[in-house]
Amino acid sequence: MDTPSLAAPPLIHAARAQRTQTPAGPRSLRAPPAEFLHTPVLVEEVLHFLAPRPGGVYIDATVGTGGHAQYVLEAMGPQGLLVGIDRDPYALEVASRRLAPFGERVKLLRGDFAALCALAQQAGAVPADGVLMDLGVSSMQLSQPERGFSFQEEGPLDMRMDPSQGETAADLVNRLPESQLADLLRRYGQEPFARRIARAIVRHRPLRTTTELAELVCRAVPKRAWPRRVHVATRTFQALRIATNRELEALEQALRQVPEVLRPGGRVVVVAFHSLEDQLVKRAFRSDPRLRPLTRKPVRPSVEEVRRNPRARSARLRAAERVEVL
Repeated sequence: MDTPSLAAPPLIHAARAQRTQTPAGPRSLRAPPAEFLHTPVLVEEVLHFLAPRPGGVYIDATVGTGGHAQYVLEAMGPQGLLVGIDRDPYALEVASRRLAPFGERVKLLRGDFAALCALAQQAGAVPADGVLMDLGVSSMQLSQPERGFSFQEEGPLDMRMDPSQGETAADLVNRLPESQLADLLRRYGQEPFARRIARAIVRHRPLRTTTELAELVCRAVPKRAWPRRVHVATRTFQALRIATNRELEALEQALRQVPEVLRPGGRVVVVAFHSLEDQLVKRAFRSDPRLRPLTRKPVRPSVEEVRRNPRARSARLRAAERVEVL
């Protein structure tokens, strides 16, 4: 993955949220209302493993709308610093309002966590006491049809976390050869009918909307093979979102930089939502001698949490501690 530009990414103090303009993006997109707040998952488990201490320095590398960040700030007490990083300007706008009561203790940066070290240094957060990553797509993003992440409502086939950068999902489905599309769906979506779906896409493109793609997948996959618990297009949309945002490449880069950011004794907590992410996290924690895994197996949400928040169903948490290497 190409490293994002580091030429002075915007830094927003939550206390100045009301005076901060929404970062530029396509005119069709609007910042969501501040009252629309994404529900964070595994909050108690995140706090247990991150173990925020009074006066500490913490980095939420995927701050989103600030759900986990709020709990971390509350656990830290009246002092300390939290740096929130996200490439979605609309999520940062909500986070800046949500975290405004914490004033100058919060710094929000628009950027990709693939550049974790540079962003953390810019914010004065090195060495840090903890790093948190909550991966995947948020409820807010799924609920905005114009972002193109969901097949529940019609919208442009976009799927970019940062709406100002890179190819859209429509660009990918309308450009890639059939064999590459099939490989993408199989690799990133673990889709058993990848070849059939890719063939259908090529035959019917150009595709422009989310519902067009979802209906095409429904026709391409035999009904007897449809999953019982999720929509048949879920794997296809996951694969395209991951490819569009180069999510796995960015995660690998971020994980390699975590030990450079943490002080000895500092901790990293990652919440993944599918096995591709989780395997990268597991491998990084076990292969780097500067990290000591704190979780032998991924920590999963309780039955009660899944009942309250169905999005938590596929969440899995891993944690590690920075150690000295002699």
